[in-house]
Amino acid sequence: MKLNYKRAKFFLGHLLISAFIASLVLLVVFKLWYPAPLAEAVGVTKIFLMMLIIDVIVGPILGFIVYKESKKTLKIDLTIIILIQLAALVYGLYSIEKGRPVYIVYNIDRFELVRKNEIVSNESLQIGNIGLSPNYVAVKYPEDIKLREKVMFDEVFGGVSLSQRPEYYQSLENMRNQIKLKTQNLNNLVHFNNEARVEEILKKYPNADAWLPLKANTVDMVVLMKKETAEVIKIVDLRPWE
Repeated sequence: MKLNYKRAKFFLGHLLISAFIASLVLLVVFKLWYPAPLAEAVGVTKIFLMMLIIDVIVGPILGFIVYKESKKTLKIDLTIIILIQLAALVYGLYSIEKGRPVYIVYNIDRFELVRKNEIVSNESLQIGNIGLSPNYVAVKYPEDIKLREKVMFDEVFGGVSLSQRPEYYQSLENMRNQIKLKTQNLNNLVHFNNEARVEEILKKYPNADAWLPLKANTVDMVVLMKKETAEVIKIVDLRPWE
């Protein structure tokens, strides 16, 4: 009875600590790295939650299975399980961090979501300036003809969008006039979405009076805008096209 009590106590303690760490990880991932609804746009939600649940549950279960107070190697066995659990969590976080959105880039007539592992740049300074949450920027084709041709060649034949090149980034303010011209009327959203769903979302953002598409990796979404100032209001889970 005594052994079973200690075994259960260790299991519950291990489970609670694992759940606490998982809660902190969830806050970092879904509040900073992938603020809603970007996790859905990138398609990371189900994969990450599955990984986290497995890591949180499997570790304590394995500890419960091997826990026998009379075992000479008990401390070593439990240490190995905890180290494996931590290694799996760290590796998962590393992969999630590498694929997180770092820039929402305005490009010609839309926004494009750019992940950390998609950036193509020789300028380490730009990479070092990446924040914990995605930043809004604009991009403009270079005026130099040869450089423009090279960029377009890379885009067509190399699949490298100009949005992936931080050396061509500038503030949204510099592109305000173009953004104002390209924004679309909110009424157009009903052509691609359920009308009730559109109304429900727009009620939450009364300052929005226009929108632009957001091209993402898994699910394309909508960026609500204030047209007069070209201000971004919110990315919402609506479709920008069929």
